[in-house]
Amino acid sequence: MRALVLGGTAFVGRAIVDALLRDGADVTLFGRGRTGPELFPGVRRLVGDRDTGDYAALTAAARERPFDAVVDVSGYVARQVRGALAALEGHEGRYVFVSTQAVYAGPGSGEDTPRKAPRPDVDDVALLDNSTYGPAKVACEDEVTARFGERATVVRPGQVTGPYDTSDAFLYWLRRAGRGGPVAVPADPAQPVQLLDARDLGRLVAALVRADLGGAFNAVGPAEPLTLAGLLAVCARVAGTRARLVPVRDEPGYFPLVREDWASQRRDAARARAAGLTATPFAETVAAVREWDAARGRPAPEAGLGYTARREAELLAEAELLAERGEPPRGA
Repeated sequence: MRALVLGGTAFVGRAIVDALLRDGADVTLFGRGRTGPELFPGVRRLVGDRDTGDYAALTAAARERPFDAVVDVSGYVARQVRGALAALEGHEGRYVFVSTQAVYAGPGSGEDTPRKAPRPDVDDVALLDNSTYGPAKVACEDEVTARFGERATVVRPGQVTGPYDTSDAFLYWLRRAGRGGPVAVPADPAQPVQLLDARDLGRLVAALVRADLGGAFNAVGPAEPLTLAGLLAVCARVAGTRARLVPVRDEPGYFPLVREDWASQRRDAARARAAGLTATPFAETVAAVREWDAARGRPAPEAGLGYTARREAELLAEAELLAERGEPPRGA
């Protein structure tokens, strides 16, 4: 099996490449060559840039010998996907596009949930934000399915974490729970949370390529239902601490959602599980992320993710005062 991966050296792509290699695939990578050049020694690398439309190396390689499957990890706007399809003109194998749960417009749980209106006009990755990311990915999906039909596979991950997580978003909660004590939470602790281990996502993609399966697949996890309170409890237990959640008055952050959005964390992964989506226990995922995070020296999270110690102390003090007055902690 000759597999081409567009991207594949950061986080999700890294897990996918690792799973494909473990599955015995002959993998070729296409990317700018700036991320993880030390990864996957012996794997052929094609250097190009999707943002500038530089697909010369990819075109030459595809003409030299066809690929059996293409896995697109780095397509964010329709222009990028069209460029790859043009470079791969004549490709008759499977095309696996890694999309997102953000394509959904409704609260349904299955893959037939209505999607947002496509935005093929968004052609610059720098223009992507919370309002355009999902619609731009819908446009990408449409490009792939229009070209490949039954040979198109669309994988829609939800929130993903695991070793090498580049977002630092989950890491704030993991580190904070690891310190124990009262934890300021700007949300209802009972809200559902779906977090998928990147290694499970990688194994799903490898299974879909191996079985030559088409269609759309919700890639969400863990297998057991999880709430925000449960997430923090597992993080604290793995760290050997005790964390007490304190709801506070503040704007929702990365995991906290307004109640109207809770359905987005209740997607059904039955189709993906039947196709090979594995289910790493959440405690094992947490332990793996903690081990990786500690080994890299625990750098500070990116600005804007989570609370500073001073801000959290202010929110906790306010919550305590409101409790003394008998007032609700949040403006509900």
